Amino acid sequence: MCDEEQKQERLEEQRDDMRLLNQVMRHDIRNDLQLVQAYAELLDDHVDEAGREYLNKIKESAESAVGMTTTARDLAQVLLRSEEETEPVSLAKALDHQVEDVVSAYPEAVVRVDGSLPETEVTANDMLDSVFRNLLRNAIEHNNTTPPEGTVSATVEGELVTVEIADNGPGVPDSRKDEIFGKGEKGLESGGAGVGLYLVRSLVESYGGRAWVGDNDPEGAVFVLELPTV
Repeated sequence: MCDEEQKQERLEEQRDDMRLLNQVMRHDIRNDLQLVQAYAELLDDHVDEAGREYLNKIKESAESAVGMTTTARDLAQVLLRSEEETEPVSLAKALDHQVEDVVSAYPEAVVRVDGSLPETEVTANDMLDSVFRNLLRNAIEHNNTTPPEGTVSATVEGELVTVEIADNGPGVPDSRKDEIFGKGEKGLESGGAGVGLYLVRSLVESYGGRAWVGDNDPEGAVFVLELPTV
């Protein structure tokens, strides 16, 4: 067997391992975590004030872990694709869906849409949901303000649509504005694996767009996406 054939064989083995890991992440681990969440909810009426703090920690950790399995699943799906295919995707539909999900997952948070979302299609694929999900959850999870707030807006200019997701959290220092999009980099006060923002930028760039973070006024961060329209 020649070196090229051996290389291809190793790549296929690695892809098989990635598929197996993806399956475990999507089903076994995620199902166990959701079971933890369900039993934690059942304990609500059975703990005293002394135990309330610990129960809330269990709920928060389980919710965070479920989010990480979703991000890991999405990253595995991207890595398993032989090439990145794009198609027209409704921006408003994708954003509305993820806003509804984050409102449901974080009832203590305030998430609003500023103005109306443009009824336009962008060059993307089914992973655009993952882009918005990661940014919206990032705005709430890494926010030490009470209540945590997130604001979504979008405008179209020429052949580009600009999406902004702003928060009222601690913001991102200038020295870290590019670093946080790196593979394995963690955001401020993050307890996660640090792949969510890496996935965001990787996907947006594969669509022919750009992603960066700036400062919100008067406080917080604003994540900005530029996506090509169809």
